[in-house]
Amino acid sequence: MRIIAIYILLIMALFSCGEENKKDNAVARVNDVYLYEDDINGKLPTYLSKEDSILYRNNFIKRWATEQLLLEKAKINIEDINEDIEKLVATYKRELLIDKYKQAVLQQELDTIITESDLDEYYNINKNIYKLNEKLIQLKYIYFSVDLKDKDDIIKMFKSKSAEDLDILMERELEFFSFNFNDSIWVSYKLAESKLPILKKENKIKKGQYIQKEDSLGVYLVAVKNLLSRNNIAPKSYVVPTIKQMILHKRKLELMKSIEQTIIIDAINNKQFEQY
Repeated sequence: MRIIAIYILLIMALFSCGEENKKDNAVARVNDVYLYEDDINGKLPTYLSKEDSILYRNNFIKRWATEQLLLEKAKINIEDINEDIEKLVATYKRELLIDKYKQAVLQQELDTIITESDLDEYYNINKNIYKLNEKLIQLKYIYFSVDLKDKDDIIKMFKSKSAEDLDILMERELEFFSFNFNDSIWVSYKLAESKLPILKKENKIKKGQYIQKEDSLGVYLVAVKNLLSRNNIAPKSYVVPTIKQMILHKRKLELMKSIEQTIIIDAINNKQFEQY
């Protein structure tokens, strides 16, 4: 009996030492719950200075303590907490698993290739919903220093419709303050004004208009190809990103509906699902 008693005392002492060692490594305690240095080290940003690290560490401990204290208050003061939380956890887990499965299926089976024909079809059917809420413009322009010696040559090439002249200007683009040679792209008129303040000074910009102005720094050359006012139907090229999103969204809905229908049919055929 004496030997057994000594053995029990030794085991108790070992457990006690282990518990004391754990407590020695703790950096904070809330009742019987301990926070350890390892819990903080993994979350401490490496780029912080020594002073910022200390501040971050102290704030982390306070947040942890606040969370533990609130949790204990909740356990004491909220009735049927275990039942409610278990229901919430079960619901969240079920929804999370279903969502993960849906995302995996979409990633594997969703057709993400959108052809020009797809864009045309969607745009033609839905174009009336794409009315502009701002003015758009197509233009090309150059803004270059007044000190460039061949200013007249640049103006001549800018006005030219020759592809060769345009190529020469594009090769010299580093000499210009700003530029845009692609007049097939529709841009917001406000954005164009921010790039070209001279547009604000013009009474009324017209389709096909050529503008040449100078300020103290440089020369503006602007060729307006086309304009669209508010409430006009937006050109397809301007709304392509939105159309792509809508097409993909529609495909996702259709794919998930098809999968859900297939699951139900398979379950009925395999005697897994019966409706009474």
